[in-house]
Amino acid sequence: MFILGLTGGIGSGKTAASDYLASKGIVVVDADVVAREVVEPGQPALQAIAERYGNDALLPDGRLNRAWLRKKVFAEPQEREWLESQTHPRIREAIIHQLQAATSAYAILVSPLLFESGQYQLTQRTLLIDVSEALQVERASQRDQNDAEQIRRIIAAQMSGADKRAKADDIADNSQDLEHLHQQLDQLHHAYLNLAKA
Repeated sequence: MFILGLTGGIGSGKTAASDYLASKGIVVVDADVVAREVVEPGQPALQAIAERYGNDALLPDGRLNRAWLRKKVFAEPQEREWLESQTHPRIREAIIHQLQAATSAYAILVSPLLFESGQYQLTQRTLLIDVSEALQVERASQRDQNDAEQIRRIIAAQMSGADKRAKADDIADNSQDLEHLHQQLDQLHHAYLNLAKA
């Protein structure tokens, strides 16, 4: 199976790009969605989190208290390492399983941390959806109602745009309208279909 890794920073338009390729019948596996699935009630990762932190880590309905856990692991780096040791192998296993089950001409793994997490190793080719940092901040603040400063902190914590551009096989510029993005994706989609056949 030919697997395309699709990435981009916050507010870059990863979802717009993956939704468009999905509309062409391509199976999309989203690492963020998988990351939420592995900590659903009844999953071993949530059980391990509850055993370590007790009820503080859970909401009244038994689901993960993400806000509490986020504060905890950002305040204590060794706790973040423990959490990642519980979740990352399970996320990787679930991603591999979903990609192997794909029946389209090729499959897409969408991950904001494709390069940082090593998930690019599951792919044959990588596509970066690229915009300027100023545009990232503008779009993400409008979308998430987050203040610009928080978005800048998220951007600063991730791999730089320059490093991502250096690592990516393909780059789609999303600084204009959706039609401009779709034109680039159409060309890339045809190239990926050919690579998948080869």
